[in-house]
Amino acid sequence: MTHADFDLVVRGRKIYAAAGTGAWEIGVRGGTVSAVVPLGTGLSGAREIELADDEVLLPGLVDTHVHVNEPGRTEWEGFASATRAAAAGGVTTIIDMPLNSIPPTVSVEALHAKQEAAAGQAFVDVGFWGGAVPGNTADLRPLHDAGVFGFKCFLVHSGVDEFPHLEPAEMEKDLAELASFDSLLIVHAEDPAVIEAAPEPSGRDYAGFLASRPPSAENNAIAQVIEAARRTRGRAHILHLSSAEALPMIAEAKRDGVRLTVETCPHYLTLLAEDIPDGATAFKCCPPIREDANREQLWQGLLDGTIDLIVSDHSPSTLDLKDLEAGNFGVAWGGVSSLQLGLSLIWTEAQRRGIGLEKVLEWMSHRPAELARLGRKGRIEVGADADFAVFASERTFVVDATRLHHKNPITPYAGKELSGIVQQTFLRGVEVSPAPNRDTEVPPTGRLLRRD
Repeated sequence: MTHADFDLVVRGRKIYAAAGTGAWEIGVRGGTVSAVVPLGTGLSGAREIELADDEVLLPGLVDTHVHVNEPGRTEWEGFASATRAAAAGGVTTIIDMPLNSIPPTVSVEALHAKQEAAAGQAFVDVGFWGGAVPGNTADLRPLHDAGVFGFKCFLVHSGVDEFPHLEPAEMEKDLAELASFDSLLIVHAEDPAVIEAAPEPSGRDYAGFLASRPPSAENNAIAQVIEAARRTRGRAHILHLSSAEALPMIAEAKRDGVRLTVETCPHYLTLLAEDIPDGATAFKCCPPIREDANREQLWQGLLDGTIDLIVSDHSPSTLDLKDLEAGNFGVAWGGVSSLQLGLSLIWTEAQRRGIGLEKVLEWMSHRPAELARLGRKGRIEVGADADFAVFASERTFVVDATRLHHKNPITPYAGKELSGIVQQTFLRGVEVSPAPNRDTEVPPTGRLLRRD
């Protein structure tokens, strides 16, 4: 082969390719993986990278649950800051939630506003979910045709008034509509009646907040989604599963052929209710972080396939909305910022359980890409987008909130030692690692994605 036959060549003794983890050379041409050959073949490229002995090459992560909030609440987060954080964490594709932006993505016009806001700012590829809210059933097919990846609904108050929740009957009606063109309904499943009957959260007591969102709220709502999916034969996806009590009914529904997938998040897999200090509102999210025994059951649900994937539910806000000084769980915004940290968080816990990096990548790269039907993402193989992360899996670091690329420096992981450092991130073969990973800032080259 002639010199510079490829734009980029990566060589390493441990590359997580679709053909198997091993010693490979990866050749990239025109943003696409064009060769996966044994190490020593001698590919040549305009840029050549030799991985260090303690570095591995991963497919870029795909995070299908990110709240970017722009336009309208850009002070909470924006496309530039969110996608820079994603790139720093080895995430090369995100799909943006239809709230908490203003307007929410519940019409084609609102989608265009979101796309216009994102254009020219994204450091990684960005797709968009549509929203299903009361009265917009007629907007679902036009949004689907405009390229959204599916539709999000809430069964409980969303936290923002401009994105109202669906009653179960309208959820089922929308799921039947989506089934007619094989789209996907992704559901925040909590039962408002259970929450209304639970104690009202207030003050600094985390146990009081936990009691205000009991597992039965999730269990009841998930049962409603399962039965609606069973009746309509629509595709349904349970967001941010927190209650391990729901796992048996989820497993049964899957065995019955219900078209159901389920995600959970790093905060439910790494944090424990028993360890959360009173007043520590950085830990507040809905549904809440539960106890140690619950966490271990979620890990088992991942291992046995009941839970399909892990995504961040990156749900940031300004510092004042987290009510850090008073620490009142009754008024603080519920959301965890973790987009940049997800890989290291999960890898740290996986190692303790003897779980290999292949499984982590299945949960955080391949299966999220499958959920969104992104056929060119989530794997290193010929024909896929050349989206990579160079990962030093044995190195450790301590989380410093002020050094994260999220817009607001708050995280429940501050001071936590984690394993695994993302050294470099590549989007279609071009390095997009933000400073301080590299000497100079890179331009935003991320694309706005449409449903395949």
